[in-house]
Amino acid sequence: MNKGNSSSPLGAEGLIPTQFIDWGLTDYQDAWDRQEDLLNKTVAVKTQNRVNETQLPTPNYLIFNEHPHVYTLGKSGHPENLLLDEAGLKEKQATYYKINRGGDITYHGPGQIVGYPILDLDNFFTDIHLYLRTLEEAVILTLKDYGIEAGRYTGYTGVWLDADNEKARKICALGVRCSRWVTMHGFAFNVNVDLDYFKNIVPCGIDDKAVTSLTKELGHKLDMEEVKGKLKNHIADLFKMELIYD
Repeated sequence: MNKGNSSSPLGAEGLIPTQFIDWGLTDYQDAWDRQEDLLNKTVAVKTQNRVNETQLPTPNYLIFNEHPHVYTLGKSGHPENLLLDEAGLKEKQATYYKINRGGDITYHGPGQIVGYPILDLDNFFTDIHLYLRTLEEAVILTLKDYGIEAGRYTGYTGVWLDADNEKARKICALGVRCSRWVTMHGFAFNVNVDLDYFKNIVPCGIDDKAVTSLTKELGHKLDMEEVKGKLKNHIADLFKMELIYD
């Protein structure tokens, strides 16, 4: 990976210090507001560095959480891909947000690892496509830990199983925003999630492919903390992070 112009002090063995936080089950709007706050604070440091010609370090965060049932529509998405009206959302005890990430519509809910890396890519590499592919690779490696071969579907983001044939099904969706090389939003990895909720949308605007989960593929529920541990370690290895815990 090509390093950008880092303003973050290197940690042990040249790794990039990154604070890991697990917010647990978090209301979607609350998580969105907290992400925006961290992103804005990081951008403010970068702006100050540029104006004052200083080199104040910028922070990096890797945040995991789960959400109550919620549908989110990216800025390039199509509202008609939500197949529920207000009454239907209420019946499903789900909320709906139009948000500022890329991509179309997706679902978040309990049993799904939602990852929000808030990274200053100047500390890592300034290549958004490489950023997305690296997040995908971390999920692919996590699935491999459970004996599942996964990969990419040409022309789409995310992680897929059997992407080269008619059985293609998506297990992880990605949608990010980047401002002055600072990222927010991220990925949603289906572990023990209730897949019935995906029947109420055209997932990511793709109407001819299935959605799956780790539970469905293995035939049993997984320990969420175990999966989180494997996933965060793969992310840290691939991005050359030194994870910091408060």
